[in-house]
Amino acid sequence: MHGEYKVPGGKLVVVDLDVESADRGEVLRDVRVAGDFFLEPDEAILDIDRALNGAPADATAEQLAARVEAALPPGTVMFGFTAEAVGIAVRRAVAHATDWTDYDWQLIHDAPQSPALHMALDEVLTAEVAAGRRPPTLRMWEWGAPAVVIGSFQSLRNEVDARALEEHGMTVVRRISGGGAMFIEPGNTITYSLSVPDALVRGLSFADSYAYLDDWVLGALDGMGVKAWYQPLNDIATESGKIAGAAQKRLAGTAGAVLHHVTMAYDIDADKMLDVLRIGREKLSDKGTKSARKRVDPLRRQTGLPRDAVMRRMIESFRDRHGLTEGSVTPEEMARARELAAGKFGSEDWTARIP
Repeated sequence: MHGEYKVPGGKLVVVDLDVESADRGEVLRDVRVAGDFFLEPDEAILDIDRALNGAPADATAEQLAARVEAALPPGTVMFGFTAEAVGIAVRRAVAHATDWTDYDWQLIHDAPQSPALHMALDEVLTAEVAAGRRPPTLRMWEWGAPAVVIGSFQSLRNEVDARALEEHGMTVVRRISGGGAMFIEPGNTITYSLSVPDALVRGLSFADSYAYLDDWVLGALDGMGVKAWYQPLNDIATESGKIAGAAQKRLAGTAGAVLHHVTMAYDIDADKMLDVLRIGREKLSDKGTKSARKRVDPLRRQTGLPRDAVMRRMIESFRDRHGLTEGSVTPEEMARARELAAGKFGSEDWTARIP
């Protein structure tokens, strides 16, 4: 069995192992850990292998990490990886997880669409990946109208000021994933979706899958001079403030798939955002700030680049890492998405399902 785990912002950990039956159940055998990380002393790699040999095959990543840490000699230095990263790589090996390079990735970057149609396309394309009819897909959004996008479980009246929404000519749509409300203006927002087979995130905790699926964009931001990191659970942050929020939805199907989408603030009208969104004190205190203005620091200021240039660099970063070919929404997919946009996502029943 073979498992790989790229530490977000760090190095690659690779594990090869066998699983065999023993008196106490299945255990790990012939474990060999490798990677492009740094480790001192050199022979500590053998201690890691020995610590994992004989471990229960159903041990959690945390339990495996504890075995590794207990076996390391005093003064061991692990640079670019951690004992937990080794445990995750083992779990991915046992779970037969796939890697980014196992797939032919497709890019969709179409003309601007309505907010409701974007919600529908996310559901349709991810369902097609789950059914095996579509390759894993990176979709870069172009917004056709301003909107507030609320999470699947948010209360409509608690999140949005209806008077301000109408005054500013905005609509509100509800997405299928959880998380918080996003304030969208077409020229000021960068949004992308990843529709991926669930095999890509096997062996990862729900929290770890967020950072894993967005490691490529952290690399892209670094190439634009922006030092960003993941702030659990679902924020991409810099020293100047939050720049993006992520959300996920797991869909069943022939093999299953994960929808992972991210909205980034390229620029923002803070006064309008504060007028439209009802941002509670609890949310602000949780982020360690008293002002919603200070929570978001747009990419325009941090990169000094036009929005289109930022998006191009993001696409090229993904292509350089994982490969990416140009694609499009099929006529059948678009027909289904339009049906959902007009019905489900454009309906009061869905939008106000939690009033």
